Amino acid sequence: MNGFGFDHIEPLFLAPLALLPFLRSVLRDSTIPSLLSAPVDGLSAFASNIVKLSGAVAIGASLLGAAGLHVAGTEVERIAEGAEIVMLIDRSGSMNETFAGRTPSGGEESKAAAAKRILKRFVEARRHDLVGVAAFSTAPMLVTPISDHIDATEAAIDAIDRPGLDYTNIARGLAMALSMFKTSEADLSRAILLISDGAGVIDPKQRDDLKAEFRKTNVSLYWLFLRTEGSRAISDQPAGEDESPQAAPERHLDLFFKSLGVPYRAFEVESAEETEEALKQIDKLERHPVRYVEKSPRTDLSASVFALALAAVGLLVVAKLGEVQLGFGDRGR
Repeated sequence: MNGFGFDHIEPLFLAPLALLPFLRSVLRDSTIPSLLSAPVDGLSAFASNIVKLSGAVAIGASLLGAAGLHVAGTEVERIAEGAEIVMLIDRSGSMNETFAGRTPSGGEESKAAAAKRILKRFVEARRHDLVGVAAFSTAPMLVTPISDHIDATEAAIDAIDRPGLDYTNIARGLAMALSMFKTSEADLSRAILLISDGAGVIDPKQRDDLKAEFRKTNVSLYWLFLRTEGSRAISDQPAGEDESPQAAPERHLDLFFKSLGVPYRAFEVESAEETEEALKQIDKLERHPVRYVEKSPRTDLSASVFALALAAVGLLVVAKLGEVQLGFGDRGR
């Protein structure tokens, strides 16, 4: 339940002052010795009580306003469909090219620009996800931690089409993405969304470390492979007898992902339209029950109680202006 609260407790120590109007009239004293013999005037008694009450309200409401009266916000636990997602985005130099493998010109979009536009739409459609963003090229970079702040996530995605570097160190990027998940929240549905147009070679020691971390973190992996037109596909084998990771890095990376022992799926796309369709499939795959806390902001009542105090003071001013001073000199009039 919502409860009342105060920003400052000191003004409330003066609350007994609100009783003063009942002890002392705000109107001038009359020079007539006694009105006990006068007939009872109900209207006058009512007006007198209203004036006293207005004085008490003016003092009390002013003190409440000075104390910062407010209704505290609430936290309500709700259940929706969503997941905890880390977007790991390739910032190598090739992401600044179009899907056709050239520098954008005219109305063309680079792969990074297309990914930015589509990822923002993906985030906006999943309001209950907890999303973090990391980027990698030569070195990984934490852009925003996992949170429910949609505006911060969209701002992070806005930055992914800035000029990048040439080298793709995917192992360090994956290590950073895994480190962003908290072990205390292992019951949540988790996923890493890798957006890349290429692959790098991961040495055996790094493969072992990543495999252990994937299993411990219990996270699904989706690879959105933005393939440049005419480049090697994920499943393509190198020509000749060279089966080394250097000769076919995408193929070996795909094989490594399949060996992780976690849910994994690769989406190979060659246009912005295919990228959008792939994200729609991921959206359907990552809809699991997720608990989240919906917070309602507090309601500040200071302005309301100050307005009440002002209205009470206004009533007192009207009463004061309508006051008539009576005395013995008024008898013959």
